[in-house]
This record gives sequence, C-alpha cells and structure tokens, in this order.
Amino acid sequence: MNRGITRVATVALVLLVALIVGTTYWQVWASSSLAAKQDNAIQRVAQFTVRRGKIEGSAGKTIYATNLRRKVKGQTLYFRKYPNRGMLAQTVGYSTQERSRTGLESSLNDYLTGTNSNLNTVLKTNLDRLQGITVTGNNVFLTPDPRGQRIAQGALGTQCGAVFALEPSTGKVLVAASSPTFDLNLADKPNFLPNVSKIHANCRPASPLVNRGTNALFPPGSSFKVVTAAAALDSGLYTPESSFYDPGYCVEYGKRVRNAGDPESPEQFGTLTFSQALEHSVNSVFCKVGIRLGAKRILDYSKRFGFYSLPPLETPENERIASGLYSKGQLYYPSNNSQVDPGRLAFGQERMIVTPIQMAMVAAGIANRGVVMRPYVVDRIEQPNGSLVTRTTPKMLSRAIKPQTAHELNLMMQSVVTGGTGTAAQIPGVSVAGKTGTAETGNSGINTTWFIAFAPADHPRVAIAVVLQNQTGFGGTTAAPIAKTVMEALLERP
Repeated sequence: MNRGITRVATVALVLLVALIVGTTYWQVWASSSLAAKQDNAIQRVAQFTVRRGKIEGSAGKTIYATNLRRKVKGQTLYFRKYPNRGMLAQTVGYSTQERSRTGLESSLNDYLTGTNSNLNTVLKTNLDRLQGITVTGNNVFLTPDPRGQRIAQGALGTQCGAVFALEPSTGKVLVAASSPTFDLNLADKPNFLPNVSKIHANCRPASPLVNRGTNALFPPGSSFKVVTAAAALDSGLYTPESSFYDPGYCVEYGKRVRNAGDPESPEQFGTLTFSQALEHSVNSVFCKVGIRLGAKRILDYSKRFGFYSLPPLETPENERIASGLYSKGQLYYPSNNSQVDPGRLAFGQERMIVTPIQMAMVAAGIANRGVVMRPYVVDRIEQPNGSLVTRTTPKMLSRAIKPQTAHELNLMMQSVVTGGTGTAAQIPGVSVAGKTGTAETGNSGINTTWFIAFAPADHPRVAIAVVLQNQTGFGGTTAAPIAKTVMEALLERP
C-alpha cells in the first residue's frame, strides 16, 4: 500500500519538475528569442496579460512606472502608465504596445515580467500560470532622491544638459537628470516621434530621448584638470606647493596656448603654486604639467577613474558610452605620446570628450579617498508580496589614486570654491570642493560649461557633475549655481 502511494507521489513529483523545467525554459531562457520574432502574434498578446512590476523610488512613495488595466475583446490586458511623466524619463525608459523598450524598462524586462531566472521568481511565476492566476512581475526600487531629482530637472529648465549625482562611499545614484526631458506617456501615443521633435530647448536638435547623463559626450574643458592634477600628484612629480611662473600662456609646437581669460580672475598670474593654478584654472600651468607628464600617463590615470570603459549601470549598454579621446567617431588610445597634444589634453581640450556620469565618478573617487565605487541606480528588486529577489551591494570599481593624493586634491578643490573660479557653489556652513570647466565649441562666444564637486568636503555625502550646452558664460557662473542648488537639496536628506 505504502509502496503504491510512494510510486504515485514520485511520478507526480517527476511530472511537476518536468513541467516546471519545461515552462521555465520557454518562459525564461527561450523567452528572449521568442520575443524577438515580431511576427509572433501570440507572444505580442501574451506579454500584455502579464502585470508588469512597478518601478518606484527606494522608499516606495514615488511611482515612476505602473500599469493601466484594460479589457480588450473580453481579455484583461495591462499597459504601461508613467505617473511622474518626465521625471527620470531617460533612465526609467518606456515599454510600448509595439514592444519597443528603452531604459530600465528594457534592461530589466525579465524582472519586470517575472521571467528572470531567480529560483523564487521561477517557482512563483510557474505556479501562478498553473493556477490560472495573472502573472505579476517583480517591483523595481530605484536609488535617486525624488526631491533632488525634481530640483535638478527644474534647475536645468529648457537648457540642454545634465545633472548626475552620486553617493561617493557607495556609488548610489542620487540624481540622474537629463534635459530636455519628455512625458513617457507619449511613447504609446500616435505620432510619438513627431510630437517629441516639437520639444524645444536651447540646442538643436533638442533630442529629449537621449540620456545626456550617460549617452552623450561633451568636451570637459577645465573640469578635466582634476584628472591631470591627480596624475601629477600621484606620480610624485608635483606637490600642491610646486612653483610655476605664468606669463599668461605656454608654448607648444611653436604656438602660444593662452589662459582662458575667465573674468573672475586675471589672465596672467606670474609666480604661483600648483594649488593656486587649479584654484584659478590657469591653462598655461596645466599645459606645462601635461607636457612633462606625457599624454599616455594622463590617459592611464583617466582609465583608473573609469574612462575608456562603459559606465557600469543597470541601463542598456546602447544607452551608455565610454569617455576618452575620440578620433573619427571611434574611441582612441594612442600608441605613443607623440600622437596626442599633451598640453591641450591636460586642460581638457584635444579630442577628449566625456559623459556627466564619468565626471561625477571622478569627483566621487576623489571624495572617497581615491576609491571609485561602481555606480548603481537599482536599490533592490522585490516580488509582489514584498519578499526580496535581489539587493544591490556597493562594490569597489577601482583605486584611482592614493589616499594622500585624494586628500591633497580635496584641499585644492576647496580653494576653487572658497576663492577661485567656483565661488558661486558656496553653501553656508558646508565646505564644498569643486572645479569649473568651460569648453569652446567652435562658435564664437558659445561654450559647453561644467561644474564638478562634492560636499561636505570633510565628510563627503554627495558628488555631482553638471554640464550645460550653448552657454555664453563660464562654468563658474552657469553650472556652479545649479550644482549648489542640487547639493543643498541632497544634503537635507535624512
């Protein structure tokens, strides 16, 4: 009797396991190939019978993506709705009825549809299907601070640019604002692209679909001097007190490379220290430093901060791009020093172009005593019942510079804000370390402006990069005030 029961139980268990393995294969490992077949009508309908997981703020009070339930020919289908419209739009992305997806809606599609390979999700999804229950995807919780994000987006306004902020000790993304933005709910409307093309900003094309924080490259101007200074100090060739004479220019290849002529400081300084050269953003000094260091040493140090690699983030790879030298549209690393102008590279010219996330990583690495943490925007993923699927653990990406070098740079960057080109970023009662940047665009009087910073300088909680396109001013007058406003908001967090 017991043997018979045992046999039946064994057979039932084997069949259940076979069923789970079979459905898991088709729904998890083979689902991507099925989804890729645009003519698979059953697949197109089936995806909307799944209630996609929500995308929320880390505290669960801000909803970035949820579902709209509709009855279509007697069948219950679920379509996407974005309550916060344009906030964090390029990072969250969209998922449409035509199955086009961007941002986290694309890269985390398996989690959001319950087809990820985590065992607890596999079991739950298959049991729901066996019982005829609507499959509900996992909920994704993001790290950005909603208030800081709103303030950053508001500060950018109709300017083309981005604000990217990190927590230096963990790599947690606090703000990822790209401007102009767009209403994610438009993605499923007729004439989506024509309507988005009507969005105006201070650049043409406005390109609101582009994530300027991770997938757009800009000349860094003098903000790159921080990387050059890191190489100069860490290599032992210079100290903050190293002395220079500035005649207002340096000579490269028989030509004079002049100082920027920032109206906040004179064009010629005479005798000054390396620290003062950073404080007042003196091109001639960094030109000389670059010639002595050589281009490859500067670029090797840039790699330590993450240059020449895709910024590590959970968004799709095709929505991130590496910073570095570019030649003919391709990332370029020289085989010898003679292939790059080291003087101009040292103060952020030559062919160097960067993303805001990369420059935020530079600021965060200096703030974190020389250690660059891996950036992340996903705090955790939970099943619909609240049980944990996965949580992001902070990870070290690299050691860029020695702790002593980071300390020296910290002090030098504080002087930029207390008495140099970045005074507009001063926050009462808070020590701020920063660096301005102003890159010429080739159009007379039109610049790309930067400000990178971290605060409080003695115990950093926020590192930030702000970039603005088509500016008539300098980084200290255009980008620094935005960085100040956003940092103040983030520092008020509990």
